[in-house]
Amino acid sequence: MRSLHVPVWLDAVSHAGVTSLAALAAVSTFHRALLVTVLPLLAHRLLGDAQRVSVFYFLVCLATVAGSLALPWLIRTFRRRFVLSFGALAAPAGMALLATDGWWGLILGMPVYVFANTCVEICLSLYVLEHVQRREIGRFEPMRIFMAAGVWLIGPWLGVQLSGIATWLVYAVAGTGSLAMLGYFWFLRLSDHPAVPVMKQPPPNPLRYFPRYFRQPRLRLAWVLAFGRSCWWTSFFVYGPILVVTSGLDANASGAIVSLGMGALFMARFWGSVGRRWGLRRMLIGGYAATGAVTIAVGLAAGLPWAIAVLLVAAAFAAGAVDGAGNTPFLRAVHPYERPEMTTVFVTYRDAAQFVPPGIFSALLRAFELPAVFLVLGGSMFLLAWTARYLPRRL
Repeated sequence: MRSLHVPVWLDAVSHAGVTSLAALAAVSTFHRALLVTVLPLLAHRLLGDAQRVSVFYFLVCLATVAGSLALPWLIRTFRRRFVLSFGALAAPAGMALLATDGWWGLILGMPVYVFANTCVEICLSLYVLEHVQRREIGRFEPMRIFMAAGVWLIGPWLGVQLSGIATWLVYAVAGTGSLAMLGYFWFLRLSDHPAVPVMKQPPPNPLRYFPRYFRQPRLRLAWVLAFGRSCWWTSFFVYGPILVVTSGLDANASGAIVSLGMGALFMARFWGSVGRRWGLRRMLIGGYAATGAVTIAVGLAAGLPWAIAVLLVAAAFAAGAVDGAGNTPFLRAVHPYERPEMTTVFVTYRDAAQFVPPGIFSALLRAFELPAVFLVLGGSMFLLAWTARYLPRRL
């Protein structure tokens, strides 16, 4: 019988389902994990200071948010499998520009790279909604995060090491990872659900379904909580390495610190079990509050390099409790008949979290030093802990 020749785990990742989709999502993060520390350090080296880096990130992400509004039309015109494929191929193109290690390569490459990631993430989210049953969502999210943990644990450190050997090497490896994800995606042969509108229908106007999304309280709350969580990680990835380097440690240390912080993802399944036992509402309230407290401590530790390093890792582990819930509040609230439109709106939290923190902190850093970023960021986490009280108690 096949069970005697094919291991259970290999069979599970060879067919569309919870395990294979979680694995696909993990593989899709490989190139991002490699570059998550390299890109902020590259921008800081070319631009000169954290305030200019903030302005640059703000402008890049603002442009990609505008581009992402065209994705519903692209998906209905070309089908999502081809939009995802486009993103997987465009990402290496952006990396090739970044590999030039120059001013123009940074300006041209970053928008291409960020938009490519948005294409892949939106399409993967739609496949998850169609192929993961509602009762399995609580199991899927912790599994997805757990599988990605190994990638994120070594990726930031490895990226810095590869860039130290040769500037182009890290981009070559990252581009290969994006192509490998595309190959695995086509191997799974994921199909579009028949309930999804056929592409002959005219694409909906984004300005029409944005208001419909935010008129629904549970969807609105899910967006705010996901946005706040993503803002924290965006700031951790951008300002964490810069704070480490400017405090006196080297680039290798910044990569190691980010990698150690991402070890928190290994606890995703533990936090998933905590959420099922005690409720996601309680877990999120506690997680946001703990993240806020440790993040404020990072800002107060200015001038103590190793204290900053330890506290950054501790803050990431506190944020792991928030990540343990994943996007479950949205997945449990969205109506099946409007999944494509509502998913397109929901995932804008990622784009918004890419440009809102740099926009705010670019103004903040005109008057204050870099540690102020973490004081403000920690305070915002306490605000989100208060907001999480409005989640349904049964969640």
